[in-house]
Amino acid sequence: MHDTWIICRREFSGYFATPLAYVFIVIFLASVGAFTFFFGNFFVQGQANLDAFFLFHPWLYLFLIPAIAMRLWAEERKSGSIELLLTLPITTLSAVVGKFLAAWSVAGVSLILTAPIWITVNYLGSPDNGAILAGYLGSFFMAGGYLAIGAFVSALTRNQVIAFIIAAAICFVFTASGLGVVLEFFSGWAPRALLDMVAGFSFLEHFKDIARGVIDIRDVVFFLSMIVFFLFANVVAVEYKKGG
Repeated sequence: MHDTWIICRREFSGYFATPLAYVFIVIFLASVGAFTFFFGNFFVQGQANLDAFFLFHPWLYLFLIPAIAMRLWAEERKSGSIELLLTLPITTLSAVVGKFLAAWSVAGVSLILTAPIWITVNYLGSPDNGAILAGYLGSFFMAGGYLAIGAFVSALTRNQVIAFIIAAAICFVFTASGLGVVLEFFSGWAPRALLDMVAGFSFLEHFKDIARGVIDIRDVVFFLSMIVFFLFANVVAVEYKKGG
């Protein structure tokens, strides 16, 4: 844990030593505000909840999270600093988890900075703050799932642009797998069990209930499982590249 904390602190400082973290936060805040108030019709609905706010989080993360994940390992490999990093007296797992936690913290800071929207809805009405808190937690864990995917892809290539494109494509598959247009493709020939399995991998399906304040342990386990699985795959990828 000590080694993980050192890597996390180093990487977190690195994000704010460059414009990357600031650009990410500004774009996220501007985008979530635009989608909430204009496309989500926050004021027009006249309801004291943040459904319009959480509705667009999966689609924003789909493009923004791969943008901060693409540099995690691709930049290290391109500059050659990964060799120095892996010669330090730390395990690969510590490096992978530390880098992941640093990027996840940046996403967490972005979410915290949306608190004025929460304050606004409390000023305008009497919302269910427990449901809103659940939505924030669900959004944070969903961001972690996207980030774990992006970190794994970043470990496979030294090109950040390629890492971004592939990670965004994979994230889109996990996001859209529960949509009707995708399920209709399988419904004509696939058995019901396969349809349920495809829908079960949808980030949208697992997040929408949490965003409404319904915390199902299966949804929490899903996001945690995604994070653990892709972090494990990240470790394997880094070890393989190190061996090569």
